[in-house]
Amino acid sequence: MRVAKEELLLNKMKQGQVYRRSDLARHTTSVDRYLDRLVKQNEVVKVSGGLYLRPLASAFGAVPPNEQSLIKTFLKDDRFLVNSFNNYNQLGLGLTQLYGHNVVYNYKRFGEFELGGIKFFFKRVPKFPHQLSKEYLLVDMLNNLKELAEDEVSVFENLKKNKDNFDKKKVLSLSKEYGRPRTKKFLDEVYRHG
Repeated sequence: MRVAKEELLLNKMKQGQVYRRSDLARHTTSVDRYLDRLVKQNEVVKVSGGLYLRPLASAFGAVPPNEQSLIKTFLKDDRFLVNSFNNYNQLGLGLTQLYGHNVVYNYKRFGEFELGGIKFFFKRVPKFPHQLSKEYLLVDMLNNLKELAEDEVSVFENLKKNKDNFDKKKVLSLSKEYGRPRTKKFLDEVYRHG
């Protein structure tokens, strides 16, 4: 029995992996036709324009794509950092608002994109750390304070009262490397002169 050509394409895709259309095109000259058929057969999920997932099945249905894999494939780059403004609520500074998207610091893309049903706001920035830390979140929160639905005066006062909950040396180092001028000035006042 002859295997359908879309089946050959499907066999090139690992379950749970996200692929760019352009990467799949090297396996067939009719990639759009076969991807369309595979999507209709629920073998492949279109997660965004030009991005396709061969879902991993579980007892509860298809498993959503791994966020890191999804973003890496979208950017064609593994240099990015995912954050959520919701993470600032964990700093113990009285922040309580909830936000409906993740922020992806990267070197390539800017704008809001929906990938796999999840909204991401991509921000092109000159530099960012490899991973989140409490001290980096503090610097980042102050950098983004104007975008938050929080009372700035309360946040500043709470930080002054709780400054010992953060590693002073790390905060000042991260502020110097990643802080905006206003952030640097405020943290310098709090930790050097406060």
